[in-house]
Amino acid sequence: MKPTLVLVGRPNVGKSTLFNRLTKTRDALVADLPGLTRDRHYGHGRVGDRPYLVVDTGGFEPVVKDGILHEMAKQTLQAVDEADCIVFLVDARQGLTPHDKIIADKLRKSGRPIFLAVNKAEGMRRDVVSAEFHELGLGDPLAISSAHGEGVRELMDLVLAGFYVPDEEESEEEDRHPKIAIVGRPNVGKSTLVNRLLGEERVIAFDQPGTTRDSIYLELERDNKHYTLIDTAGVRKRGKVFESIEKFSVIKTLQAIEDANVVVLVLDAQQDVSEQDAHIAGFILEAGRALVVAVNKWDGLDPARRDVIKTDVLRKLQFLDFAKFHHISALQGSGIGGLFKSVDIAYAAAMAKMPTPKLTRVLIAATDKHQPPKNGPLRPKLRYAHQGGSNPPLVVVHGTAVASIADSYKRYLEKVFRTAFELEGTPLRVQFKQGHNPFADRKPAPMTEAEEKHARAQRRRGRKMYGSKY
Repeated sequence: MKPTLVLVGRPNVGKSTLFNRLTKTRDALVADLPGLTRDRHYGHGRVGDRPYLVVDTGGFEPVVKDGILHEMAKQTLQAVDEADCIVFLVDARQGLTPHDKIIADKLRKSGRPIFLAVNKAEGMRRDVVSAEFHELGLGDPLAISSAHGEGVRELMDLVLAGFYVPDEEESEEEDRHPKIAIVGRPNVGKSTLVNRLLGEERVIAFDQPGTTRDSIYLELERDNKHYTLIDTAGVRKRGKVFESIEKFSVIKTLQAIEDANVVVLVLDAQQDVSEQDAHIAGFILEAGRALVVAVNKWDGLDPARRDVIKTDVLRKLQFLDFAKFHHISALQGSGIGGLFKSVDIAYAAAMAKMPTPKLTRVLIAATDKHQPPKNGPLRPKLRYAHQGGSNPPLVVVHGTAVASIADSYKRYLEKVFRTAFELEGTPLRVQFKQGHNPFADRKPAPMTEAEEKHARAQRRRGRKMYGSKY
């Protein structure tokens, strides 16, 4: 089993930078701004033949008793409880602070092995920069630079030395299970829904727009099925996004949609469906991801308001006619079971295998019922179809004169294929491919002497009969 390493320290000491170096990714947002990381963030890493699980945490403020900083501290303490060992980061440039001493006292009470890393020590003498941190009583401090990689390998060799290395190299192949991205505008209840699905306060759910800044990947097992949930930052209108951090958060959300198999679009039932909701839905559709729509905060509405919201949702999101709509309460837990059933159906549809013979039979039946309209002298001829990909399902139709097929007929075929294969919850794409003429590039064979003589005779006969124009 992989050991779990938790990175702890006060704000802006370089925990997320070290996390990205240890996981060899850019999964954690990094900026010269205290308090950027809020939720705990998991990643996988390996040093030689030693795999590990590393956890990035927010800036630890153990003395704060309320607000977002208190919620961040709770997340850090939960990560410490799960840890096999702790890497405590301090800042070489700022030196030892009273805040570091408070954190050291808290960590010492956890009973976990603690390794003290003095970060941002590039260009400085290691023995000098780490000397004052002996006062913390956590063993020998190790000077490192997470940004430049100096001393990081030495730190990890020290951290992992006490853990068992399996005889056979652990497989890193990814399990085939659904990745579910929870997306929507700020403050619609995405993190509350994630916590409800997980059955614990895994991510910070706070009554403040923009609480979640990063895309957090979370493992979930439900009814003996394995899922990966992706909690994302809220996506506001482009004109209202001013901070660079928020711009990166939006990019992370869009990347999470691309990475997911199924997207759950969360709407706020206590507000009308906005133009931004439609824009997010449009991006999901453009990405080709299977979709389930969750209308949240349904429990606090009277019957008349519910009817208004239902009508508004169907009218403004009518282009999502392939998706299932659910009315839920993430806070109370109502409607969650039906939501997961639709997620399973949408995932199965997105990954469906469509045999070529059946696709071709469905295509022939569709064209017999409704021929593609003529556009010019020729009518398109559609001959056969095969599957070109999954997530979303892609049907490639071969024929002639396919460049003149109208978009309306393409939508007709999409509906026919979706109905025939019972593809619910996923968009389906149809791509036309022009048939190749095997004789198009073939040059005519040169005429024999007898054929040339016969051709000349024909031309002479024609001139006698029809004049010089022949």
